Amino acid sequence: MIIRKAEFVKSAADKSGMLESKIPEFAMCGRSNVGKSTFINMLTNNGKLAKTSKDPGRTRLINYFSCNDGEFMLVDLPGYGYARVSKEEKAKWGIMIEDYLNSSTNLAGVILLLDIRHSPSSDDMIMVNYLHQTAKPFLLIATKADKLSRAQTAKQKRMLAQDLKVGEANIIAVSSLKGEGKQQVLDKMESILNFHQDTV
Repeated sequence: MIIRKAEFVKSAADKSGMLESKIPEFAMCGRSNVGKSTFINMLTNNGKLAKTSKDPGRTRLINYFSCNDGEFMLVDLPGYGYARVSKEEKAKWGIMIEDYLNSSTNLAGVILLLDIRHSPSSDDMIMVNYLHQTAKPFLLIATKADKLSRAQTAKQKRMLAQDLKVGEANIIAVSSLKGEGKQQVLDKMESILNFHQDTV
């Protein structure tokens, strides 16, 4: 798969604003500051598509991006687990994520991003368990691999796999800075998309 073109479609602040379409969707989720926006920009070869920030918790809406003139959508969900917001705000984001995952009519798969330098958070574990329980196809992406050596990357992948109770092959280490892992992710997305279209 190659993403030749990508463009912003709309943002949603709650369930009422969520997009209803027949276009397959890939949802991007992960804790705040894991690098979702940078990852989206790497996949789409567009450094300005998703707004990035050094400050965590900036994505507070659900953002929809159309790829290849409507072949599929990338859906950027708010990051979870950011400590510097009120409990009410965190609860609002959680409800928004849950509402999207439970109500999206054409969800092809979920792409869960994890910072390769850290152990999975309790929120990450809850998300993985949810994805298993609901049988939603998902990819596990370990971001910021450029921050580690190859040996450290391999060690951290093993740790993540053990913590999440998945095979190491199920985790793709990526560097948005260097583009490492990009084609592997796109190939996996293509497989999920083909499976989704066969089952619709």
